[in-house]
Amino acid sequence: MAQNRSISERCPIPRREVARTGEDRRPILSRRGARLTGLALSLTLVLGWGWIAAAAVLPAVGLQGQATPACTSETRPTPSQTQGPFYKTGSPLRTVLAEPNIAGTKLILTGYVLSRGDCKAVAGAWLDFWQADDRGDYDNAGYQLRGHQFADSAGIYYLETVVPGVYPGRTRHIHVKVRAPNGPTLTTQIYFPGEPRNQDDGLFNQALLANVRNDAAGRVATFNFIVKKH
Repeated sequence: MAQNRSISERCPIPRREVARTGEDRRPILSRRGARLTGLALSLTLVLGWGWIAAAAVLPAVGLQGQATPACTSETRPTPSQTQGPFYKTGSPLRTVLAEPNIAGTKLILTGYVLSRGDCKAVAGAWLDFWQADDRGDYDNAGYQLRGHQFADSAGIYYLETVVPGVYPGRTRHIHVKVRAPNGPTLTTQIYFPGEPRNQDDGLFNQALLANVRNDAAGRVATFNFIVKKH
């Protein structure tokens, strides 16, 4: 049974504090803020959605009611998957894909990038995300719902987006490429639990399920990547 559990269920879940800095709300430590209660794992996740008048405080959580075992040397690397036909190079550097005019259920996606074997944080890991919009359409003319970022010194990434729509033959998913500095590129996809189309999608992999919970502002999801450093 343990081998059927997703990477995010077998690894620790980060907590992170962010504040808005112009159009791109990149992770920074709040000056008003919450007291540190230890390492980066215990930071509060402060979300500064542009469409919410006041920032909401939401902790990054795993599956409610279940313990989240630590990553170990036996934890398998994140499975790779096809990049599909809609990948584009040159995406903008940003952590906020969901611009104010984009419809859909708001989604916070966060997690760690950890190294295979020793489970150490991969600082500066490159992550490139792309996805369909709420209707299941990709922007192939521009860079809507596309963007790349770099994990911080604790190996944590943070993304504000919307829940992707479905289209013929596919369940809901988010594409991502992840690369440790000087390491090989992992191309994979992140899936959502409880989706009716999961079992009908030939690419679906249970090991790539994110931990997701509903919140008043939308959904909060966590997923950890295990990558090769060399």
